[in-house]
Amino acid sequence: MNKTGPEAKLLVVDDEPNIRELLSTSLRFAGFEVVSAANGRDALAAADTHAPDLAVLDVMLPDMDGFTVTRKLRASGKHFPVLFLTAKDDTEDKVTGLTVGGDDYVTKPFSLDEVVARIRAVLRRTQPLLDDDAVIRVGDLELDDDAHEVRRGGTVIELSPTEFKLLRYLMLNPNRVLSKSQILDHVWEYDFNGDASIVESYISYLRRKVDIDPEAPALIQTKRGVGYVLRTAEKR
Repeated sequence: MNKTGPEAKLLVVDDEPNIRELLSTSLRFAGFEVVSAANGRDALAAADTHAPDLAVLDVMLPDMDGFTVTRKLRASGKHFPVLFLTAKDDTEDKVTGLTVGGDDYVTKPFSLDEVVARIRAVLRRTQPLLDDDAVIRVGDLELDDDAHEVRRGGTVIELSPTEFKLLRYLMLNPNRVLSKSQILDHVWEYDFNGDASIVESYISYLRRKVDIDPEAPALIQTKRGVGYVLRTAEKR
């Protein structure tokens, strides 16, 4: 029995009763508090009522897909991380999931151990980060750990928790080329089975948010065949 309380509160959303119950029971056994929903409407209501720390969200739901649920959550100001369950190993689904603010995905059929490992990895990387220096600055780009806020030229940039951690890692290593494997190790913190496409997707979406002013120098750059680097203006 967990005497220190649940590890985190999870929202499990799947329209298949067997999968929903299996996931819920297994996650409770692993030490999580779990609430569940069978469709998108109920998932949105549960998010309002229970304020989960993370959602395990099936992409295919009877009333609206998981991507629509995530868009509605983000639009209503709920930014807890989302782990998608996808029915097939579809790159388009993965990219769409990242676009709408998802943090990770698991492909069906999945092992329960893998789901638990990925939930814990997402929770680790989306926890508030505590450092002596709360504000990191690279040129006109600022990242405030305490406020969990990013600004460029004084303008606030809205980032998902994983985008925030990725940008933080880049900013802690200015002018240093970081390989995809290094980024996976430091940002995702577990073996991604060699699938580095998630790094490419996150870099792409992060670049669109950070490097939006054509008059300002592009900070996030690609070193082809090597990795990615956050360049300071004087190093361009």
